[in-house]
Amino acid sequence: MSQSHDRMDRLRRRLGGIAYGGDYNPEQWPEEVWDEDVRLMREAGVSMVSLGIFSWAMVEPAPGEYDFGWFDRVMDLLADADVAVCLATMTASPPPWLARLHPETLPEREDGTRLWPGARQHYCPSSPVYRERATALAEQVATRYRDHPALALWHIGNEYGCHVRACYCDVSAEAFRRWLLARYGTVDELNRAWSTAFWSQRYGSFEEVLPPRTAPTFRNPAQRLDYARFSSDELLACYLAEREVLARVTPGVALTTNFVPLARTLDLFEWARHLDVISYDSYPDPHDADAAARAAFGYDVMRSLRGGQPWLLMEQAPSAVNWRTRNAAKPPGVMRLWSWQAIAHGADAVMFFQWRQSRGGAEKFHSAMVPHGGTDTRTFQEIRDLGQELAALSSPAGARPPQADVAIVMDWHNWWALELDAHPSSDLQFLGAALEHYLPLYEASVACDVVRPGADLSGYRLVVVPNLYLVEDGDAASLEEYVRNGGTLLISFFSGVVDSSDRVHPGGAPGPLAPVLGLRVTEFWPLAQGETVGLRPDGSGALWSEELRLDGAEAVACFDGGETSGRPAITRHRFGAGTAWYLATRPDPATMRRLYDDVRREAGVEPVLSGLPGGVQARVRRAGDGTDYHVVLNHADEPVTVRLPVPMRDHLGKDGPTDTLRLAARGVALLTADV
Repeated sequence: MSQSHDRMDRLRRRLGGIAYGGDYNPEQWPEEVWDEDVRLMREAGVSMVSLGIFSWAMVEPAPGEYDFGWFDRVMDLLADADVAVCLATMTASPPPWLARLHPETLPEREDGTRLWPGARQHYCPSSPVYRERATALAEQVATRYRDHPALALWHIGNEYGCHVRACYCDVSAEAFRRWLLARYGTVDELNRAWSTAFWSQRYGSFEEVLPPRTAPTFRNPAQRLDYARFSSDELLACYLAEREVLARVTPGVALTTNFVPLARTLDLFEWARHLDVISYDSYPDPHDADAAARAAFGYDVMRSLRGGQPWLLMEQAPSAVNWRTRNAAKPPGVMRLWSWQAIAHGADAVMFFQWRQSRGGAEKFHSAMVPHGGTDTRTFQEIRDLGQELAALSSPAGARPPQADVAIVMDWHNWWALELDAHPSSDLQFLGAALEHYLPLYEASVACDVVRPGADLSGYRLVVVPNLYLVEDGDAASLEEYVRNGGTLLISFFSGVVDSSDRVHPGGAPGPLAPVLGLRVTEFWPLAQGETVGLRPDGSGALWSEELRLDGAEAVACFDGGETSGRPAITRHRFGAGTAWYLATRPDPATMRRLYDDVRREAGVEPVLSGLPGGVQARVRRAGDGTDYHVVLNHADEPVTVRLPVPMRDHLGKDGPTDTLRLAARGVALLTADV
């Protein structure tokens, strides 16, 4: 068994079930409040808190001068209350003295604007001074608390890349040149990869290369793509520097960092290799009709990053956030519903930001487990009820879902490249495109994994590829082999266009995907903003259209109207023992749902539970003893009746086994078969 598995076994034994709690920031409060905090944590069923995330300025008020006395008292209070601590390295936001003494640690934007202290994350990821001070603090924290009974998990940094996705300063420029030298070896190879013969951009040496700073017009797209890769790697290097310290001082303690709501900043497939457990911050917008589906997709990504391993919901809001233009409160029951949704998709922790609502600072209007109004509030009562509910039941903690029948292909390098400028349309955004494909599967309660290009696809009945603009020959060959061996593939438009250096494949789109798709794209016809195009025999398309030349594929639907009228819009290609579908437009939601229902049935893909009413979602987690935990979620505002295939017992209800489940509005059921 690997060290990572050993560390995770230790963590699971320490937690015992679904972890419940949130960020705890006692430094914001006088010490007499701490005892009340612990008493209320016990009342609310809190089993773990994240501690010390923004404590750097308090524990190191001056360079090399440490004050851990107050932090010791907090750790002891939590240990006495049997509350586990996800202990931060405290390095997420440097103290003001670091910027005063070392202004070169401050990040710069593309236009040269320096970002100053006064908020958070004001550091250049490439700064050797920042890394030196951060690792020194991590060493102090790890050495002091390595044997403390409260310590359960290490929390390195916080939300890497949330505010500073990339730095463009001179320190970063030097680091970028070193990164390019390691990647390309010679400046001639760099010139080839970046197509610098265009616009007289040829470099004579690496010393001439700069970050893609603000320029007169469109910047070199390959340079920008490499800078996205570099920036993800530099932030990862910050994480790894601290990880090395913790792994050396406390080799038995699991390590994590919390990823922000699904974003293009970090290559999470690469990062996931260096975490013992994935942690994720999720903030669905109650004003968004698709909020639950968006959250579900993020959860499926997190679960998939480490091959189905349970993950931790490290942050969510008990009610409203503070940072949107309009910050909606979560209606009654929604916090519980969305918490159980995370569990349904593999979460082994339900955590919040934060424990006690701040009186001052930028997040004072962000809801908390203990609101400004105190314990006599709906928010705290719901927090307490959920904590007690989770503590009282035999939960699916540690259980993994069975492998899904459907895989969605996702790649951060493609995401970065797809959203570069000077494309046929700037309206095409990867996350929105992926959600368009995910929604009809989500609505049908079909479970999905999310995989990177080149992954083993042999266990999947259906593979979905949203807008794979950037694809290498080897990854295209993997998809081709999958279809040849009997798989069903569905790919959407503007795919197979460029290689990893953003150079167009010879012959144009879909490049190396042409044989499996049985077609060529002869021209892109992006639609005007708000424009739609008819589809024959039924439906409409939006955003995009293409002129296709079929080379073995058959047209399932054609464009009806516009310059592409009568030309293929949706195609199917029998290839080997399998089938490849291609969408040359974005069908309207109803048409997309009908198409997906047809494709998945043909591929033999079934929902987790059949015949669910609209607005009801189901997922399953399988425990080591073979027990299947079905989580059924009613996202509707009205009660529903669900017919079950066999009698099941609801562990959240009071009734015995039944084949007829009655769910309240925003209700949840945790079902196991009655055996």
